[in-house]
Amino acid sequence: MNVVEEERIAFEIGVVVPKRNVKAEEEGYCVEVLVNEFKNVGLVVERVPGVVDDFIKLAAPLETLGRAAVELQIKKRTQIGMDLQFEWEEVNAFVRQPDGSLFSWCERFHCYRHLIYGIMNKSKSPVTLRFDGKEFYWEVGECLLKKLESQRIVKEVFPLHDEVKRKKLLHTWALHWWDFTSQPIDEIYSYFGTKIAIYFAFLGMYTRWLLFPATFGLILQIFDFGSLQLLVLPLFFISITLWAIMFSQFWKRKNVALLTRWQISYPIRTDLGNRQLGMAWSSSQSSVELMKKWGTDKTKEKEMFQRIEWFGRLLRFRNDAIIIVSIICLQLPFELAYAHLYEVIKSDIVKFGLTTIYLFAIQFFTKLGGKISVKLIKCENNENTETRADSLVYKVFGLYFMQSYIGVFYHALIHRNFLTLRTVLIQRLLVSEVLENLVENTLPYLKYSYKKFRVRSKKKREKGSSTGKIHFTSRVEKEYLKPSYSASIGVELEDGLFDDFLELALQFGMIMMFACAFPPAFAFAAVNNITEIRTDALKLLVMHKRPIPRVSTTIGAWLNIFQFLVVTSICTNCALLVWLYDHEGKWNIEPGLAAILVMEHVLLLIKFGFSRLVPEEPAWVQANRVKRATEAEYMCSKQLLRNISGDRAAGTSAVKKEE
Repeated sequence: MNVVEEERIAFEIGVVVPKRNVKAEEEGYCVEVLVNEFKNVGLVVERVPGVVDDFIKLAAPLETLGRAAVELQIKKRTQIGMDLQFEWEEVNAFVRQPDGSLFSWCERFHCYRHLIYGIMNKSKSPVTLRFDGKEFYWEVGECLLKKLESQRIVKEVFPLHDEVKRKKLLHTWALHWWDFTSQPIDEIYSYFGTKIAIYFAFLGMYTRWLLFPATFGLILQIFDFGSLQLLVLPLFFISITLWAIMFSQFWKRKNVALLTRWQISYPIRTDLGNRQLGMAWSSSQSSVELMKKWGTDKTKEKEMFQRIEWFGRLLRFRNDAIIIVSIICLQLPFELAYAHLYEVIKSDIVKFGLTTIYLFAIQFFTKLGGKISVKLIKCENNENTETRADSLVYKVFGLYFMQSYIGVFYHALIHRNFLTLRTVLIQRLLVSEVLENLVENTLPYLKYSYKKFRVRSKKKREKGSSTGKIHFTSRVEKEYLKPSYSASIGVELEDGLFDDFLELALQFGMIMMFACAFPPAFAFAAVNNITEIRTDALKLLVMHKRPIPRVSTTIGAWLNIFQFLVVTSICTNCALLVWLYDHEGKWNIEPGLAAILVMEHVLLLIKFGFSRLVPEEPAWVQANRVKRATEAEYMCSKQLLRNISGDRAAGTSAVKKEE
């Protein structure tokens, strides 16, 4: 057996249970049974009394996690570059994480869930459990934790912050303002997991790349180019379009480089048929069970997979059509009516009242559309959770796209009111960004304060006295009272990154699609994003519970949305330039207008052809992958030859004995 280097044990899971009202000892007290079972599976347990509830903190030694990883059949990257099923006896053959730990946070979390939800009644008869005079039975083969959750004895199971790592990240990341976009991405990955680390890597790269168009836009705003203004604006438009095309392509390269650095492989989505049969993607028995169910009839198997594939596509097409028709028939007339009234009304007071009503109404439309989207997605035949989340992103972004941009399109292309357009852009960029950041960072604190107030009020009612201040002394109780990092819609499909990515996408669309109308918008976006990096870090480390890790190797549907916005911006900015050239509003195809149309087609061609020029995979990543594959093939062939030689030697000796 390999010698394993011990890791620091930290409490990473919290379990909330009610305080016990009956003071006398009860045989079969369910919380004591739960604690003993936690200890029996190898977990380190610490009980912490709270103001109203009690808490159980759980930590797992490395050997306990290793045993769970073996049972889960987790695949990990080995030293030769192959992903093999984890074996505790060969632990040193597997690559460690950037922080030196054997398992990533996502792997540890799944091991914890396997351990605590894998506690079953393995006896031959039901076990009687008691809590405050109430009796119930833990049936044979039943999960103890789920039983206690159904009885409302276990209120919540949630991840705990590692205080040592959290404080380190606070100093090196959230409070590190000196280097505007510098972030410890490897440490973020080790602590929060792949999905959150990729978001912050994307945000940091996007913010750094914004510095070029921000500088160019400020130059256009500060200096008066006079008669050259009509030449400088097309040059600016071409520059920022090429900038956006290059950014999306170079982000793909950075994403691949990050996954290579973290020893993560791209997922191969081969779970379509297995999922339809109720089988796990990682199960080694899936192929065997599939053969037993369908036999070896290749024609029948092919028909089955084709039926599943096209049925799923038709369901997604139907749901997308429902969302699109709803947007056109319901939201579009409402948005156009608001934009028209805002244009014709002269009184500022009436405009303010109209905007207030509009803001409340769009919140209703968005929530309604989000709920409908979630229900539709549950009926879809998606391959996995990541695909379902992408489907939700596309549908909900359609609602926000209409809500955010249709009024701006109206002012820009219908009324062609340049002054109003700039005013609307400034309001959307400054007011909305500031208000969103304010709400985003104060709302969690208000929720936390309100929960503390309710707990104090409940405790005072139990004591029957209103004197004396109640203090929260335990860290685990403070974390329990903090809000979860969840999305505004579709909590079961998306986490809080949905809202953060949505904010970035809407900002990107606003500054790109109307770049010629307001070039300094890029500078506002750069300043906002520099602040966003630190405030989002504080939000995750201080204001929310530690997020549940989600598996994702890319930014998913959001990259396609960014690329869609680039294509849309080429069309809208060309329309704005035509408007600037065509003062009489006759839309005559003069040389200047013809040049703009030619430029639009050239830029679209560049957009779709640039991927051929810049490969998505860096050369060093490709060389490293080929090297690892060659090493793996060499070692496998050597082992195969040794096995063959051993078998032949064994067969020869057996023949000689018989002779």
